[in-house]
Amino acid sequence: MTKTRKVKQPTMFLALLPILTMVLSLSFGYVFFELPPEPLIILSTIVAGIVAIYLGYSYQDILDSVSGKIAKTMPAIMILIIVGLMIGAWMVGGTIPMMIYYGLKIINPQFLLITAFIVTAIVSVCTGTSWGSAGTIGVAFMGVGAGMDANLAAVAGAVVAGAYFGDKLSPLSDTTNIAALATGVNLYEHIAHLLYTTLPSFIVAAVVYVIAGLNSSGANVEIPEKVGVITDTLHSVFQWNILLIVPILIVLIGSIWKKPTIPVMLFSAIFAMGNALVFQGFSLNDVVTSVVNGFNLSMINVAGFDPNTVIEDIPKLLNRGGMNSMMGTLLICFCAITFAGTISVTKSLDLIINKMLKFARSTGSLIVTTIVTGLTMIGVTSNGQISILMPGEMLRESYIKRGVHPKTLGRTIEDSATIIEPILPWTAAGAYMAGTLGVATVDYLPWAVLCWTGIIFATLWGFTGFGIAKLTPAEQQQMSDELEETEDHPNKIAN
Repeated sequence: MTKTRKVKQPTMFLALLPILTMVLSLSFGYVFFELPPEPLIILSTIVAGIVAIYLGYSYQDILDSVSGKIAKTMPAIMILIIVGLMIGAWMVGGTIPMMIYYGLKIINPQFLLITAFIVTAIVSVCTGTSWGSAGTIGVAFMGVGAGMDANLAAVAGAVVAGAYFGDKLSPLSDTTNIAALATGVNLYEHIAHLLYTTLPSFIVAAVVYVIAGLNSSGANVEIPEKVGVITDTLHSVFQWNILLIVPILIVLIGSIWKKPTIPVMLFSAIFAMGNALVFQGFSLNDVVTSVVNGFNLSMINVAGFDPNTVIEDIPKLLNRGGMNSMMGTLLICFCAITFAGTISVTKSLDLIINKMLKFARSTGSLIVTTIVTGLTMIGVTSNGQISILMPGEMLRESYIKRGVHPKTLGRTIEDSATIIEPILPWTAAGAYMAGTLGVATVDYLPWAVLCWTGIIFATLWGFTGFGIAKLTPAEQQQMSDELEETEDHPNKIAN
């Protein structure tokens, strides 16, 4: 006979204690003292565990909950690892360098803002890195702007907006993958759903940049030497041909046909590795090293090329990728999942969410609640990954119960956390962009149009119903069953 144990219901104070511990520890430890976030999350997990045991739950209950959460998210974690592999393959195969090369070639100083926006967006989508795009291509555009005496705050805003357009939509982006992981949604389905708010924001931003450009002096100047150096270097060490875009087409076609994510990405990576061996002249050892540890300029064996003499922008742009590059992101994910698994034992999140959702009587107010949660998390913790994982964990069940697809949750979290982070001066992203581009965050904020219009469209669609994915009764029942299955424990507990 199964033993029945008595447990207590958490009070609001006990329910909030682990979350307050995490928020405060990240606020002071991570933001002010620059401590790594992982041990701070573990500290919060310990507090959550103490609360659970105080309420009558066993250590085994906690382990069962954590292991259930990890098992459920394992496919998404595998995708993160494959993304690192694919970036390394695309880099060594020449796919990403070719996209950067042709992106830089289309610079037109007469349309600086819109060009900076679009080219940075293209590079960011292809590379999956907002920081890398802004720190290389973005810096080049700042040089163009300085040369033509342009509004540097506007140029910086266009660069940041373009960089985070890619950070939001690229299948190579860690935040995009984490949002899909947190909400339990297929990666490509998540990206497709992002278009409902991201595409209108992109159009509004583009219109603003075109109008601002047409109303500027529009002085015609030469492209800075740095841009020419980057394109000349890329052209000298890589061989361009039409087959280099096939890895991208594989991912796009796989997404459109809704094929399984991991096999599609692996097929794309294998094709890119073939390009590296056949067209780029890299050895098998270099190719394997690139997909495991990331691409490095030292692998290039072209007559007259010395990796130690290139300008610093080139290694910043190219030295990346590999499965090991995702380990830091995965560590944060595991820590956050462990915290979520521990706090879910006591149903503390249910208590907190039920209080919050008393004010959310419609889909629109549910979206607003999500936006407020995302803004609060990113504003307080200054960590984009945690600000995606925690609201996803907290609100997913509420969305399912109300018949709203979790991919709408994932989209709203990205609108209120991922692309808001670089326009907050105290976040790491805000500080990086300001330092890299040489413009204060508050100065480029109004011009980073895409970053703040997302929440406007998210709210508008929430109250009008446009772009809000609903669950069919069968889907709702299936997702509800999956949630219950994850939360089941071997030990029967009576309240």
